[in-house]
Amino acid sequence: MHLEIHDVHRTSDAAYQAWLAGHADPQESAQQYRAYSSLITAARRRGVVVRRARIVSEPVSDYVKWEHFLTEPVNIAAGEQVRWLPRRLASTLAVPGNPYWVFDDHLVRFTIFGGDGEVEGSQYSDRPAVIGACTAAFDAVWQLAIPHHEYRI
Repeated sequence: MHLEIHDVHRTSDAAYQAWLAGHADPQESAQQYRAYSSLITAARRRGVVVRRARIVSEPVSDYVKWEHFLTEPVNIAAGEQVRWLPRRLASTLAVPGNPYWVFDDHLVRFTIFGGDGEVEGSQYSDRPAVIGACTAAFDAVWQLAIPHHEYRI
């Protein structure tokens, strides 16, 4: 499971910059994420359920518009389940301060972002209490979130 809570990420990404300039085709853009898509597809073939929830501010940022643009040809096509939660609906949820992945209920990887949206590093935890808190937070977000095919930006 993957929880995203940021409105800007990797602003220097060439694919994002091309999209901003109006030079992006969804399928062409998806090719740039072929390695990621292959990883997710392989995990799905092994029976792994891959869920991604995004807490987003509205109106959405250009970066979130780009994520939405890529979700179908990249995430959904690879087999991920994706949901969106408007930030105004998340106020009462206890959510960790950084986006994260939970792997097989054994490891959490937090992504640390700088104020400019660039990745500054990662933190890891295999502590059961941290994994439990992250899993509970994700499940709470997932229950409120809107499936990708229903979420309009």
